Amino acid sequence: MLFGKSRTYNDPIHGAITLDSNDRTEALLIQLIDTPEFQRLRRIRQLDIAYFTFHGAEGSRFTHSLGVMALTRRAFDVIATKYPYLTIHRTVVLVAALLHDLGHGAYSHASEEVFGSNHEIWTLRLLKFGKITEVLNNFSTDLITDLEKVFTKKYAVPLIYQLISSQIDCDRLDYLERDSYFTGAKYGQLDLDRILLALRFDPISQNLVIGRKGMVAIEHYLTVRYFMYLQVYNHPKNLAARFLLERIFRRAKILISVGEIFSDRTMTAWLTQDPQSLTCEEYFASDDTVFAYHMYRWRDSSDRTLADLCRRFLDRDLFRATDISHLDDIQQQESLESWREKLTSQGLEPKYYCGIRVARTKGYSIYKQGINVQTEQGLQDIARLSPLVQAIVQPIQRAWLVHP
Repeated sequence: MLFGKSRTYNDPIHGAITLDSNDRTEALLIQLIDTPEFQRLRRIRQLDIAYFTFHGAEGSRFTHSLGVMALTRRAFDVIATKYPYLTIHRTVVLVAALLHDLGHGAYSHASEEVFGSNHEIWTLRLLKFGKITEVLNNFSTDLITDLEKVFTKKYAVPLIYQLISSQIDCDRLDYLERDSYFTGAKYGQLDLDRILLALRFDPISQNLVIGRKGMVAIEHYLTVRYFMYLQVYNHPKNLAARFLLERIFRRAKILISVGEIFSDRTMTAWLTQDPQSLTCEEYFASDDTVFAYHMYRWRDSSDRTLADLCRRFLDRDLFRATDISHLDDIQQQESLESWREKLTSQGLEPKYYCGIRVARTKGYSIYKQGINVQTEQGLQDIARLSPLVQAIVQPIQRAWLVHP
């Protein structure tokens, strides 16, 4: 491993993220960033197709992953100063933070909805693929096994995986602040400094917990997350755009089965196989660029439906999403049937042009690993201490009728 030259990434959220190559762990991070597997994340948008709704949402999974690593380093190093015996876990927690989204496919979560793929499963698979495997094994032959334990929440010290995946983790802290910045949603801004100061280590349970004085900052964080789901992630235009993307590839799967559309080797694999059965080479070869290129080609397809759907996507001629949450199930189906009849009379295939989408705005879940606060009476879940958090425990579900 080479030492000597450090590297700085000037991040719009966290400022200068500097990696010191004289630090063995940070030199490893530099090597991992330079692998083709990690560089691929530059070609995958963080907010999938939300740029149709929020024109500034152009950030990548690459920038987000760097941000999560930077926040994890800040949080872990402060905790390790008080509990020095945790220092032996520094490498695995920083590498896991950097690589946690390695397995995202094209258009991030949108492709998971369209194809049924799972980025967490693919992250585990890509740890054993290509240059990234070589770099990890050259550092330590145990590192991949340790990373697998972190990503499956089986690592011996829960703090390590909770910093990356829990109700209050560095992944969420980065994407909420980053997505707020790039979408212009001001209500998504967090007090990151105060939140990081509130993070504590409980040596008995070895869990990530919150100091009592930091509870207000955590209440704000949970409220921000609630509103970001309500106003950004589940925005009706985002739902309509995802619906359109799903219909494009549904149509393409039918057409490729009869050999009627253009498709390269990578796209053919995606359209003809279960996404979990793809080879690592086939999965690694896909990104936003590959998917967009095919939609450009399909816009000139002889198939009228596919050509029109691709034109709509590329030109942002999106469908409309009408809120039908106030209707019961029977009334919702009647509304859908009414649109199907209209579309049929216009010579369009209804199954590609209308449908119902249900969106859930996530609340604070007390049924999973919650956020425990240090009190004089011991650790207590924040929902028991905060009326504000109690008010957002229940998720909100809304139904949308998507149509031209």
